[in-house]
Amino acid sequence: MSSLSSASTSPSTSVRAWAAQEASKPLARFDYDPGPLGNEEVEIRVEHCGLCHSDLSLIDNEWGFSNYPIVGGHEVIGTVVALGAGAKGLKLGQRVGLGWMSASCMSCASCLGGEPQLCRAGVPTIVGHHGGFADRVRAHWLWTCPLPEGLNPAKAGPLLCGGITVFSPFLNFDIKPVHRVGVVGIGGLGHLALKFARAWGCEVTAFTSSESKRDEALALGAHRVVSSTDPKSMKSIAGQLDMVLVTVNVMLNWKALMSTLAPNGRLHLVGILPQPMEVEAFPLIGGQRSVSGSPTGSRQDIDTMLAFAARHGIEPQTEHYPMSRINEALDHLRAGKARYRVVLDADSADGAGPAA
Repeated sequence: MSSLSSASTSPSTSVRAWAAQEASKPLARFDYDPGPLGNEEVEIRVEHCGLCHSDLSLIDNEWGFSNYPIVGGHEVIGTVVALGAGAKGLKLGQRVGLGWMSASCMSCASCLGGEPQLCRAGVPTIVGHHGGFADRVRAHWLWTCPLPEGLNPAKAGPLLCGGITVFSPFLNFDIKPVHRVGVVGIGGLGHLALKFARAWGCEVTAFTSSESKRDEALALGAHRVVSSTDPKSMKSIAGQLDMVLVTVNVMLNWKALMSTLAPNGRLHLVGILPQPMEVEAFPLIGGQRSVSGSPTGSRQDIDTMLAFAARHGIEPQTEHYPMSRINEALDHLRAGKARYRVVLDADSADGAGPAA
């Protein structure tokens, strides 16, 4: 891990990274010149970087718009080593995090309205921008988030994407401690959703198709576990839930899930589905229910989430690989074996480590 005392005022002239050169192929070492540091940019020395399924989706071109080479990695924890003259609120040597967004325009209606994550000119950290599978990464100061005391930097990276993705709906839709929340999927996103919902004070229902995950779901924070494939189990909670948070990226029985919603209930998607979903109009209209989705959160939301996680001792369940074993880590995630978030650790104080 990098030392906090190793801050520098000199931005790098060469970044050592790992990049995908084509779809579904192993990543290879890739060095690039990041150019002059922008006036409002921050350069971060990478200490840890989580692996997210979105990294895999881009590397494997699952979404159909990948542009190679791709340097993935958008769950970064590191230290500030260089600051542009116009960068605000940060200092050299400070430990920070970087998530899905690396820049936004700061002038559109979304940015001015406090929702820069919806900026149409926004720059995702790994789309048209080189991410954190590297020794260093750059971002605008707004999206460079100070890490609160009390969070383990080695485990905190997944909070910057997976964590805020499941946390922001609690803020955006005014979920209260008296509400009843369901979480579909006990994985990289779902296990964090269970922890946050329980700490928020909600009554928490975990939906799973795997009976083997029942005890683990209860340990993660669920008050009860419902089999999403058992009609009798689903019927037992009909009309009870105020929000059902869908964290998976597979097609489900939407009619059955909609039936679990109370009047004014919300079916909310944070997983990217491979096909269009079918939802009947009558249950929506008759119960004044909603179907919605959301991406990451605003910088304010991220700061709130990190503070909440620190206060309540919430951290991801992680597995760790050195950055030099990145292809092994990606294969582990691709095979669905991650429990539940994979984190890459810098091989040395300089970051990405030796070529494989």
